[in-house]
This record gives sequence, C-alpha cells and structure tokens, in this order.
Amino acid sequence: MERRLDYRAREGDAGLRIEQFLRRRGYSRGCLAHLKGRPDGVAVNGRPRYLNERLCPGDVLMVHICETESSEKILPVKLPLNIVYEDEDLLVVNKAAGMPIHPSMKNYDNSLANALAWYFKEREKPFIFRCTNRLDRDTSGLTVVAKHMFSSCVLSGMAVRKEVEREYRAIVRGCPKPPCGTISAPLGRKPGSVIERQVDPLAGEQAVTHYRVLEEGNGHSLVALRLETGRTHQIRIHMKHLGYPLVGDYLYNPDMEWIGRQALHSCRLAFCHPVTGEPMEFTAPLPEDMERVLSGRTGDR
Repeated sequence: MERRLDYRAREGDAGLRIEQFLRRRGYSRGCLAHLKGRPDGVAVNGRPRYLNERLCPGDVLMVHICETESSEKILPVKLPLNIVYEDEDLLVVNKAAGMPIHPSMKNYDNSLANALAWYFKEREKPFIFRCTNRLDRDTSGLTVVAKHMFSSCVLSGMAVRKEVEREYRAIVRGCPKPPCGTISAPLGRKPGSVIERQVDPLAGEQAVTHYRVLEEGNGHSLVALRLETGRTHQIRIHMKHLGYPLVGDYLYNPDMEWIGRQALHSCRLAFCHPVTGEPMEFTAPLPEDMERVLSGRTGDR
C-alpha cells in the first residue's frame, strides 16, 4: 500500500525535529522506523531529509508510506464482502455472522482477512491485515480495517483512549429490568477454559456496558448496548450477569429455538478520520435472522 501525506509546519512547530513533529501526530516508533529505512520516506520542501533535522515555520513536510509486502499466512479467497466505506486510509466492512475476523486452525480460508486478501489481490495491491475493532465470529456488523501502518496506529490509539464510539444491538428472551442502566463488572478468564470469560471481581479487568431496551416482540427484547471498554465477550457476559443472556449464544446461553448464533450485531461506529480528523459515522441495519426472532417468523437459522 502506498500513501503520501503532506503537512505544513506552524509557528508552534519551529525547532522541532521531524521525528518529534510526526510523533505528535500519532506516528508510532514502527512507522518512523519504516520512514527512516526509505530514501524517499521523508522530504521537506521537496528535498529528502533525515528524521533528526529540524523544521521551520512554513516548511512543507511530505511523508511517503510504501508497503510492498502482503500478509504471508493469509490465503486470498473469494468470499462475499460488504464494504460500506473505503478511502486511501481505511475500510469499513459490514461483516456477516459466521465469518471469523482472522484465519485460525479451524478457519483457515473463510475469514474476513481471507476475503480482503482476495479483494486487494484482484486490484494488484499489497495487503497487510490490520483490523481495529475485532468482532466474534458469530457477531455481525461493522468493523474497521486500516489500509496502512499509519492509519492503523492512529485508529488503535483512538480505541485505547476510548475515542471510538461503538454501539450494538442484542436480543434476549424476556424484558430486562430495569429497562436501562449500566453494568460495571470486571471480567477475567474462566478457570480451565482458554475461550470463556466470567465476571471476576477480584482479578478481572474493568468492564463497563450501558444498555437500553428498544423494542419487545415474540417474548424477546431488542437491546441497545454501548461499550466503554472492549473486553473479550463483554456484552455476552454482562447481559448474562444481568440475568438476560443473549439468545443463540452457544458458550453462555445455548438457547437456539429462534436463532443459531449469538444475537449480537455491531450497528454503529463513530470516530474521527485517522488522517483528516473529519468526524465519521457508520450504521448497519439489523440482520434478517435477528429481525425474525422479534417478529416470530420462522426461517433458516
């Protein structure tokens, strides 16, 4: 992936080394090492420069990111791919339920990474898979993929600083009481399992989920959930902790009467663009299999 980014030094940037200037704009040590290793990595006013050189007000700094390698262990596979937004720096994908994010021993060729590897191969572009907000295999909805190392490190930093708004929809049997609130319960690994998590007040990591009942139907409720933290299986465990686990959740509530996967959908993402700073917001409608649970209609699960 090739990307050129231009910056203009202001009065407050006078005397800063190029490295300092870029660090303040979110460039990681890895990004800087990449630029340092390229003869055309950085230029000021059209002339190549070293990262330890200093800037003057009005200088135009050009950064040239050029990644020629692809992820070696990701097999390109032609799979359905719903891209809702794409530019030079990122992709937003509406992932289908049943599609893992990453390849694994049992999912070598059916992941989102495989589908994107094929997408970029068809366009004769190198591809390194950098997914910012990972979803469980059976969770559907929006996820962000960075297209180069700089957008990846900025988006990752935003996620750590809780600057990425994430909203989900889930379906539970019955109607949660109270109909809205906040679940604050630390989460940790379940002893004896490498997959399952549990509420662990003593050794768990802080986890906070805000919920609100939106709709009732067919003996079930559609719940809106907003995350403050992004722990593994957070929504699934927190709703079970509240007493209303997600239907179809094979790990924590194998209630498969109406749906064959956990009824969880990433419906909204909002964040500032990693390069331009422009506010961005994306939404994805509730999938048909979750709609069927609320309506009581039968269908393939």
